[in-house]
Amino acid sequence: METKTAEMASSLIEDEVFLAFSTYATLMVLKTLLMGPLTAYFRFSRRAFANAEDVWGKSEEEKKKKLRTHPDVERIRRCHQNDLENVVPFVLVGLLYTLTGPDPATARLYFRAFAASRLCHTLAYVLPLPQPSRALSWATGMGVTLCMAYRLLSHKMLL
Repeated sequence: METKTAEMASSLIEDEVFLAFSTYATLMVLKTLLMGPLTAYFRFSRRAFANAEDVWGKSEEEKKKKLRTHPDVERIRRCHQNDLENVVPFVLVGLLYTLTGPDPATARLYFRAFAASRLCHTLAYVLPLPQPSRALSWATGMGVTLCMAYRLLSHKMLL
């Protein structure tokens, strides 16, 4: 049984669709992770902290002034939240999608389109760019995840 499991794992790791998915999923997870330090940068540069223990100040009055929200910080936080709402489903659905034996060219197109859409979404959110740039980039990524989910659910009539 262990040999069969090892063979299955080895064949999955060598599968071009799985390798492509692994690459793009890793890039998207890293992008999402980097939003945390970006939020921290904006908090420190704008001197807008959410928690009292995060404020470095000499007096309580000085600390209270820094315990506030700032539009730039909130923009980055919303972008990060949107990543969490979209990258996590992509990773989960994409992983299962790779197991359906999709056409490699189609799968790579999906993975690239999702990654590009999320990078464009982040740029549109952070800079900010005028609408509909952010909405279109979000819709592209959502469309990719929904297409993979459809393929997954309809594969060999699982329902």
